[in-house]
Amino acid sequence: MRNIQLRQYDQVFLLLFATMVIFGFFILASASLGISSEKYGEAYYFLLHQMLYGLLPGAILFYFALMTPYKYLRNLALPILLVGIFLMFLVFVPGIGFYHGGAKRWLSFGVISFQPSEFMKFAYIVYLAAWLETRGKELRSFKFGFLPFIIMSVFIASFLVFQPDIGTLGVLMISVFALFFYSGGPVRQLAIFAGIGLSAFVGLVLIEPYRLERVSTFWNSSADPVGAGYQINQALIAVGSGGLWGRGFGLSRQKFSYLPEPVGDSVFAILSEELGFIGAIILLALFLLFFIRGIKITGRAPDAFGRLLGAGLLFLIIFQALINIAAITGLIPLTGIPLPFVSYGGSAIMMTLIEVGIILNISKTKS
Repeated sequence: MRNIQLRQYDQVFLLLFATMVIFGFFILASASLGISSEKYGEAYYFLLHQMLYGLLPGAILFYFALMTPYKYLRNLALPILLVGIFLMFLVFVPGIGFYHGGAKRWLSFGVISFQPSEFMKFAYIVYLAAWLETRGKELRSFKFGFLPFIIMSVFIASFLVFQPDIGTLGVLMISVFALFFYSGGPVRQLAIFAGIGLSAFVGLVLIEPYRLERVSTFWNSSADPVGAGYQINQALIAVGSGGLWGRGFGLSRQKFSYLPEPVGDSVFAILSEELGFIGAIILLALFLLFFIRGIKITGRAPDAFGRLLGAGLLFLIIFQALINIAAITGLIPLTGIPLPFVSYGGSAIMMTLIEVGIILNISKTKS
């Protein structure tokens, strides 16, 4: 293997990334204690599983993303998207796709499972970056810019609707909306896209009782505190009981059979309980600095494809983090999506490491 000269890459971004991975590792270690012991009789089952099936393969893929020139992705954009679509089709194949929690979102290959929507998000951003680069002035045209963009996005969205995975759908659509705007899309067209997205969201809520229940719970979480409102109420108890400085690392009470999904979408509540308002602000500040530095990197990219690709991948990470935190603090309805760098989930951490590797690759590329 070639010797990695880390000084070639953006040092600030690399440091922020390393800090968030380490910070997330310790938070997951603490958050998983209760559920690991209860389900498997082993305190660090989830942490070890995350390392073996998430961080280890993710580190290998991160290395290849770091070392492979990002410009190769331009020519591979369509094949990557087709692979993503194929994997999404496999979810509906009996014996390969399997249900969990009322949704069919995973592929099972023996002891290994994979969530193809995580790859699909990445694949569509890569393809969209390559496509937007070719549009040029045509991007402002309704016929050659906006209409194809809408058709492609609706097609990709349909897979997530049928699984269903509305949380991931929201992250992806907000990210491609932001990328279209970042690439120079007209505000009027963006307003149309926002209107379509809002109408689709209302329709999806109305046709499924459990989604309508989530929205109703968002407006009045105290209406059913032991039923539909249980998770958000327990999450808010965890966040509130942390106070300014928190109970102390490892001292959460809510992670012990009170708060559902303490290693998944609820992990920010455990962080807030143990590290308090200060700890939560530190994590938010890390995400903010990560985004600001990332945008600075993409602004210095030697070509339009690098600029759009880096921005799109940043949008995926940051919007997912914001949506997760907003949901678990009661600012929006619960979504069920993981918190990047922190939540348990091998597919999610692998794809996040690949995305960061590509952004770092862009940071060292000269024109």
